[in-house]
Amino acid sequence: MQTLSLSQELPKRFGSLFEQQFNHYKNKADFVAFKMISETTRDFTVRNGKPDMMHTFHDIGVLIEIMKDGHIGYGATCELTPDGIAKAFAAAEKMTGVSSKYPVAKFDMSVRPKSIGQFKSQRQTGLDQLSAAQIYDFLKKTSLKLKVNDKIITASAEAMVIECRQKYMSSQGANFEQDFNIIVSAFSATAQDGAETQTRSLHGGRGICLQIGSEFFDIDRTLAECEQTSAEALELLTAPNCPTETCDVILAPDQMLLQIHESIGHPLELDRILGDERNFAGWSFVQPQDFGSLEYGSKIMNVVFDPTASNEMASYAFDEVGNPAERKYLIKDGILQAGLGSLESQYRSQISGVANSRSSSWNRAPIDRMANINLEGGSHSLEQMISEVENGVIMYANRSWSIDDYRRKFQFGCEIAKQVKNGKVVGTLKNPNYRGITVPFWKSLKALTANNTVETYGSPYCGKGEPSQVIRVGHSSPYALFNNIEIFGG
Repeated sequence: MQTLSLSQELPKRFGSLFEQQFNHYKNKADFVAFKMISETTRDFTVRNGKPDMMHTFHDIGVLIEIMKDGHIGYGATCELTPDGIAKAFAAAEKMTGVSSKYPVAKFDMSVRPKSIGQFKSQRQTGLDQLSAAQIYDFLKKTSLKLKVNDKIITASAEAMVIECRQKYMSSQGANFEQDFNIIVSAFSATAQDGAETQTRSLHGGRGICLQIGSEFFDIDRTLAECEQTSAEALELLTAPNCPTETCDVILAPDQMLLQIHESIGHPLELDRILGDERNFAGWSFVQPQDFGSLEYGSKIMNVVFDPTASNEMASYAFDEVGNPAERKYLIKDGILQAGLGSLESQYRSQISGVANSRSSSWNRAPIDRMANINLEGGSHSLEQMISEVENGVIMYANRSWSIDDYRRKFQFGCEIAKQVKNGKVVGTLKNPNYRGITVPFWKSLKALTANNTVETYGSPYCGKGEPSQVIRVGHSSPYALFNNIEIFGG
């Protein structure tokens, strides 16, 4: 008989109470919604073949949302009893009273649709079938594979295995459940020779972040990738520094994930554009009148919001207020089309948005967040793209970043670069960095590799909001060629 994991067993145990309490309160305001989130995270780190961290964390709670006279209030509790629910409902009522004195908008039921359905992450075998021993054995083998030489002083293999379930019911008739299996993994090798230290990781510090089952743990594929990662860490010890000049730059997909995230995702969040986030996460150079007219990049730039993508980290059927997820262009042929705004932000701004009302847990109210923000491919092969570069570099895997609070000026550092001369790769460079200004940078986009080269990554650590929320996002991209970019060494 199959054993239920905590993320399955606890919602089952409290499911009847959840529905009973919802039915008790659903008519006590103009609108009432109950959302239960149950999440189990198993976190493992193996360093130099030995266990460094192994722990399991489970969290479950209920968020209550109500609307009275157009004003929204929230209350939350992990005390899953009638008394705990009563306290949370009272807190939500109190918030509506306070917010009515300082109204930003007076909402109606159009911001809370009646959505019914289910979502389940695509997977062959559920993560609940994966034992701690199996995960540890995989990480031990990969960590040891990374430590191929005495100059590799630290070889680290990490995995977060996440099972999350959501249930949502509203007085509008919404009723849906979502079941997520998520893996976050990172593998890195740090090499040292005298005073020189270099780290090379598998696809950058954010690693591989996917909705997937236990089939992710393909040992043969990962061992081969780890071997290459260590070899590149050793190569960096003797590589020359990245030069300081203006040249063509090809960014690999594992660097494009952060370029997309910081210079497209965050600037297009409607609550930031409306000024809600300026006290904490900043504002945006994008203005409401820019939608439909701003030339954000070159004509080959096509960016989609797509929570329907298979296996991407932030895929779902409904956002957390029940808005059905749909694929939608944010930027089409270089022109800004739509913002990352939930139904509430769309109501306030009258700007086209998406289904992106999301929260980090049961104890946070949903706000405008990224989900999967993807750059579509072009027509080049990577070999063809390289052949068109007379003088330039290919940069891989983000190492550092900085961007101003209007999301205009940025600077990124990468782990490794390949130097390109007269259409050929001629060597390796260490400490590569580049800088730019968002709109001119994207206007310099000259070529993209084809869709069959697109790679999918993500991050579990996108921070925003007051109180702070750290949420999961996904990004996919091909290789991208930019003209006349400032680069410099460390």
